[in-house]
Amino acid sequence: MKCINKIIPVLTAGSLLFFAAGCGANCAEEVVSPFPQYDASAYSFQSAATGSDVSTFSKDLCVIGRENTSLDNTHYQNVGGAGLFDRNTTDVRYAYNVHERLYPASTTKVLTLYLAVTSGKLDDIVTVSANAVDQASDSSVCDLNTGDQISLRNLCYGMILRSGNDASVAIAEYLGGSVEGFAAMMNQFANSVGATNSNFVNPNGLPDENHYTTVYDMYLILNEGIKNDEYLRILTTVDHTANYTNAAGESVSKDWTTTNPYLIGKEDAPEGVVVLGGKTGTTGAAGYCLINLIQNMAGDYQVATVYKADGRSNLYLVMNEMMGNYAN
Repeated sequence: MKCINKIIPVLTAGSLLFFAAGCGANCAEEVVSPFPQYDASAYSFQSAATGSDVSTFSKDLCVIGRENTSLDNTHYQNVGGAGLFDRNTTDVRYAYNVHERLYPASTTKVLTLYLAVTSGKLDDIVTVSANAVDQASDSSVCDLNTGDQISLRNLCYGMILRSGNDASVAIAEYLGGSVEGFAAMMNQFANSVGATNSNFVNPNGLPDENHYTTVYDMYLILNEGIKNDEYLRILTTVDHTANYTNAAGESVSKDWTTTNPYLIGKEDAPEGVVVLGGKTGTTGAAGYCLINLIQNMAGDYQVATVYKADGRSNLYLVMNEMMGNYAN
């Protein structure tokens, strides 16, 4: 099995360390949202799982209300929401509609990954169901087949790198008993980290009017995920070779490469910024989406997210503008 990482993540006392491995605050008009609105002033970090109060729960988190900040020098009009959250300083460097409910598309998979690495045993062998394989012809898949015997670890790589919707469903069925059961796990975890303005109904982000989140909620989710070694390893991997067997017991080997263009040189990050990993997502309803874990010249680790860009070029335009403004 081959894995190529740009970095090897190590956790120390809640901080991220990475070692190289060979291989203007103007408020703009709010976007029209299809989701019920809520009063952001009442936004609470109360955690149903922990019962912790706001002062304890938000101590090491970036916190912001509904205000938009630092919009100067960005084409924010071309996206539905965007945010840059500094994990080292807990400052919100950039915020545009970060509490607006939006469709997350395949960025949903960063939540599915967290549940996979924390709720399952990655070396467990999963039998791929017909339901997991039954994806639309234009769906992003790993080309799994019914009866394939594949490790949970390989399913995670296929889901994050290839953005496999089939792998996502296979993970959900294995851990939750069904897609619906897994969705309940997703919502329970989201609520436990304060991502209470979200609702998830599937593991892959395929369109559903009841499947939504916010830029801020996804920061909370990714921020929790990257505290886990296995999570970081998978999220930051560029290439992976999966070896497994099909229903006939024959060996299968497939190579998967990340869809994140920053990791494979198709997009250049601003000078002084290193994109460590992340997840893309695109559907007609969600637009073009991307969540990145980055590091700037000061050594600060940041979560940078753009949701509902009106085109691929504007997704990377706004992402680069946002990251570049805080490269130092």
